[in-house]
Amino acid sequence: MAPGVIRWAGPTFAMARGLKMTPGVRRTLVALAALLLIGTSLAQPVARTDARTQAPKPTFRTGVDVVRVTAVVQDMRGRPVVGLSRADFELFEGGEPRPIVEFRSEPTPISVAVLVDGSGSMSVAPKRALARQAVQHLLSWVEPGQDEVALLTFDTGLSVLQPFTTAAPDVARWLPWIDAFGATSLYDAIAGTSREMAERRRPRQAVVAVTDGVDTSSRLDASAVSRLASAIDVPVYVLAVAPPEAPGRASADATTGGDPAASLEDLARWTGGRLFVVAGPAGASLAARGIVTELRHQYLIGFEPNARAGWHPLSIRTRQKDLIVRARSGYVSGAPVGKP
Repeated sequence: MAPGVIRWAGPTFAMARGLKMTPGVRRTLVALAALLLIGTSLAQPVARTDARTQAPKPTFRTGVDVVRVTAVVQDMRGRPVVGLSRADFELFEGGEPRPIVEFRSEPTPISVAVLVDGSGSMSVAPKRALARQAVQHLLSWVEPGQDEVALLTFDTGLSVLQPFTTAAPDVARWLPWIDAFGATSLYDAIAGTSREMAERRRPRQAVVAVTDGVDTSSRLDASAVSRLASAIDVPVYVLAVAPPEAPGRASADATTGGDPAASLEDLARWTGGRLFVVAGPAGASLAARGIVTELRHQYLIGFEPNARAGWHPLSIRTRQKDLIVRARSGYVSGAPVGKP
């Protein structure tokens, strides 16, 4: 039956058929039908009427005319700040203010690509154990059936062990199979994983690289990789595992021949991610929890891209000067040029 069509049935229909269709009866039946139609129409749009009385939910367009930026806001103690609105943010491109045309802050499932170092530099047993513990802790914080996790490993090449799944045990079962052999193309692996994440176009996604921070064979350097990841808005989090006797080594010494001043810490910061140096199980647990918490509390900000082709530096801040905002350092419009 088509919507809005009333079909008489049962006794009512029989009674109607037995009536003599005088003008008065006809008017009565027409009036009854009109009342039923009005009653039906009034019952249907209740939800829409209620929705109009509430504050409109922000929308986030998916067209190419909007550049997306994910931003994490923290207080001075490093705790996530929630409940901010569009009016609380200021966005600058090359130092010039830009209007924020779209904004979202409601929680959505997260999507994480875990990239585990399987090169020869991880052959030391404590490093392998810490790497597995870090991944296990990360899996313990994701929401089963909602959050997505994929597991990849690398040496000079990049391998997918477990494609994206919402079942954490499917990811964990591959951890004992990660070997330690060959040279380390860490930056190339991060770049390749970031490109794969960009194809998925999820609102809250990240690459989590678990490594000792030693790169020996990448073609790319930290600056190039951070520029790529920033351009496609994929934050990179680095869990740098280090033996307890030298926990701080990976934080600043992981560089390649391209830019000696660029390290893993720079790469993470330029993409809106963070570097964690993990020296034991407790540190692995705190780092994993911190990453998942940040992803869940990201703000999604949209603005119209610059018509001029090239790299455009970005800066986002809040009107509350005591808050810290982490977001990617820029975006590419048209043909990519330059460095962040």
